[in-house]
Amino acid sequence: MSVIASDCRGWLLDSQSFINVNYCNLASDGCKQRGATYRFKKEYFYIFKPYITSKTTPENVGTKTPEDDLRTLCGDKKPPQRKGRKRKRDLNQGELDSQVYHEKIRQLVQEGTRSLVEVGQSLGYLTGSAPEGATKTITPQECHLAAMCDMAKSLPVDGSVALQSICGDEALDLFSRVTENPFDHSCEVPLMGERYLLPGRSRFLLSDITRTQPLVNCGEKFDLIVLDPPWENKSVKRSSRYSFLPSSQLKQLPISLISSPECLVVTWVTNRPRHLRFVREELYPHWGVELLAEWLWVKVTQAGEFVLPLDSPHKKPYEVLVLGRYRCDQNATTSALSQCEAPLPDQRLIVSVPSALHSHKPSLSAVLKPYIRPDAKCLEMFARSLHSGWTSWGNEALKFQHISYFTKDTTD
Repeated sequence: MSVIASDCRGWLLDSQSFINVNYCNLASDGCKQRGATYRFKKEYFYIFKPYITSKTTPENVGTKTPEDDLRTLCGDKKPPQRKGRKRKRDLNQGELDSQVYHEKIRQLVQEGTRSLVEVGQSLGYLTGSAPEGATKTITPQECHLAAMCDMAKSLPVDGSVALQSICGDEALDLFSRVTENPFDHSCEVPLMGERYLLPGRSRFLLSDITRTQPLVNCGEKFDLIVLDPPWENKSVKRSSRYSFLPSSQLKQLPISLISSPECLVVTWVTNRPRHLRFVREELYPHWGVELLAEWLWVKVTQAGEFVLPLDSPHKKPYEVLVLGRYRCDQNATTSALSQCEAPLPDQRLIVSVPSALHSHKPSLSAVLKPYIRPDAKCLEMFARSLHSGWTSWGNEALKFQHISYFTKDTTD
């Protein structure tokens, strides 16, 4: 079970257990006899200490400087002093906006996280004890999916068939058709010379933002759409490891063509105020999505500490989720909402130990379930993994399904 505890402030999740529940009695090559059980390697969640520790006390919370972070990294030794007077740099508008937002939600994050962590610890979770021989040395599988999607754009698209199954006899076209595992159980299948684990009743399309038409051609109208865009920022631009997408291109996504009335739209947003402002003021209005709530994903260690100092002037230990509903027809609002289990609350926390893998977000299935109808059709955009009962789209949708991220359970 992924939800360890919940209260009026939010939820405490165990992301690893949610992943593992999908891979019991796995079948090989789609249609053969089941029996094997795989688990996501626990080493990817070995976050036992904060990335940067804080030496703040209740008296000086909020006064920590960048020099304090540097001193921590240097092992509590004073960093070398520069000659001459050091000028204090004025904050730019983005930094001022970030500071204002942080002060607005700071108490919620601090008190809500403490409450959920304490409940979790009373249940034996987040005890902080590392297993014997635990190591954080991990080597992620090199992923070539994005490059393959880019090359596939030169191939013609066959629009006659929108959906294909892994149990068919024909060769699979992963780049211009939606592929599904039609079975209730998970399967281990060979794809593009590699082996991947596909959860039961999962679908995926490998493509970038220029080739979303197969998703539209499938004819599905989704009741929940979760997006995790590769936001553009300076650090990503400087790195050649990760791709990014200019914010303006997100408007090209065919949200109106694939959303059912009152579809719940949830977008992961970085802590940069300009990205949050863009989603609120431009992107959601462009899509016809009414902004209803903002939640926060708070990242903690296995001991329940923030992975970064709460008042760090740089990175924060939380990320923002913007939630809204697609308003295609105001006359349909009442009937559509009557199918939802509960009204959407504002300012909720999702607390969990993060994965050490880049952009490996926790699944939102359990926490969003009360706010969508029981038979809801769900889609993740810019996905890097698959979920049972969901459709996943993106140029790396299979990334964390590679068998190298799993270990075979030998306890059975």
